[in-house]
Amino acid sequence: MNIQSSFFFDFFYDNFKLHKRTTMNIQNYIGGALVNPSSNLFLDNFNPAIGKVYSYIPNSEKEDIQNAYKAAKNAFSAWSKTSKEGRFKVMMRIAELIEERHDELALAESIDNGKPVKLAQQVDIPRAASNIRFFATAILHFASESHDMDGVAINYTLRKPIGVVGCISPWNLPLYLFTWKIAPALAAGNTVIAKPSEITPMTAYLFSKICIEAGLPAGVLNIVHGLGVKVGAAITEHPGIKAISFTGGTETGKAIAKVAAPMFKKLSLELGGKNPNVIFADCDFDNALRTSVMSSFANQGQICLCGSRIFVERPIYEKFKTAFVEKVSKLKVGDPNDSNSNLGALVSKQHLEKVLGYINLAKEEGGTILTGGNQIHLEGKLANGNYLAPTVIEGLSFDCRTNQEEIFGPVVTIMPFDTEEEVLSYANSTQYGLAATVWTQDVTKANRMAANLESGIVWVNCWLVRDLRTPFGGVKNSGVGREGGFNALNFFTEQTNVCVKL
Repeated sequence: MNIQSSFFFDFFYDNFKLHKRTTMNIQNYIGGALVNPSSNLFLDNFNPAIGKVYSYIPNSEKEDIQNAYKAAKNAFSAWSKTSKEGRFKVMMRIAELIEERHDELALAESIDNGKPVKLAQQVDIPRAASNIRFFATAILHFASESHDMDGVAINYTLRKPIGVVGCISPWNLPLYLFTWKIAPALAAGNTVIAKPSEITPMTAYLFSKICIEAGLPAGVLNIVHGLGVKVGAAITEHPGIKAISFTGGTETGKAIAKVAAPMFKKLSLELGGKNPNVIFADCDFDNALRTSVMSSFANQGQICLCGSRIFVERPIYEKFKTAFVEKVSKLKVGDPNDSNSNLGALVSKQHLEKVLGYINLAKEEGGTILTGGNQIHLEGKLANGNYLAPTVIEGLSFDCRTNQEEIFGPVVTIMPFDTEEEVLSYANSTQYGLAATVWTQDVTKANRMAANLESGIVWVNCWLVRDLRTPFGGVKNSGVGREGGFNALNFFTEQTNVCVKL
């Protein structure tokens, strides 16, 4: 770890331990340099585990987006003409630096987001490096098509970078999803204006420093921090930004589409989910139980792919419910820096209050809290943190608000079913269709369920097993378009068909 990296590691560590230290100002990354926002105003950035401000975020304006656009536009010509091998080399160096700073980035992610450090170490940071490496390599194998018209003519397809594109990423998996968006855009030869969540900006800021050290040319990537209503809106409205890739809430996605669609921007929207976890009586019980605990409460339930509605076939319902509640009740909610903690803090006080509101709604709708349902108040430095007990709720109808609306927290419902047709109607009843999980030893039944579930992703006897080559995205109100593999590279390029008469 170099001197600069060591300073930031010490900053995060001291902040976590609540040692007295000067609070850090995060900066925008525009035109290859770290700069203050044009307003010179900053927003509070909270450590959700302790409920205290530990850094300040640029309160950027439309002017900052315009400055970023100028830098990106100026850089586009050279970057788009850089050979694929040239882009590959720079991006691979970025991936190497992420891996070299694994511990620093994991600690930063934990402090900024509230998740356990061990989760960031095992998932978030390794996946961020993998995202960069995957698309750096993929661009080398990105091939065009040709069509022979029986000797009359031949058609071939050119794929060209779009130009300046916008990438807006969420707070739940900050560096993981930030790199998931920008990597294919950069690999395809675009220049990027990226907005990380204002709730979790720190690893994007550290990523700026990595890009500088890696030698990414000035203006190729620009990172502008700030509020969605200012920065996100300015990206969406800017006439020179030709495509937008967004991950976040469905309502925000609708607002983006309303502005961007009449401007004929390309849109990729990865939105909300209310995912069913369907457990048949012939499942591998232990595997289904163990994985369902993880798929319900990983990252405090703050993953769009979490299975928030558990449907269990009636012959094993009582057995599964009892075992599930027992395991969930033993999960430790605590200090994210404690390797024994299974869950850390929710991302913000506002989000904690939202999730608690849904728990109260579930009670009003006739639900029974089997375990959890309460805020957890820890002691000492963690006394003001945003902690919530993992919660399991029984006795709700499939179509109540609790079972229809995205909660995005450590809250799941559980209910029995009798037939495939019945559980399919339950599973498909929401406005969402992002992911689903099916547990059965019957291959025919698994394929039948997969074909009939209204879902962009179906996992059979597993959860969150990801091949980066596969399409990622949802149906219905869970989004528009697909990310992952060549789907992402296709999105960030424009096609030109060339017809040559022979």
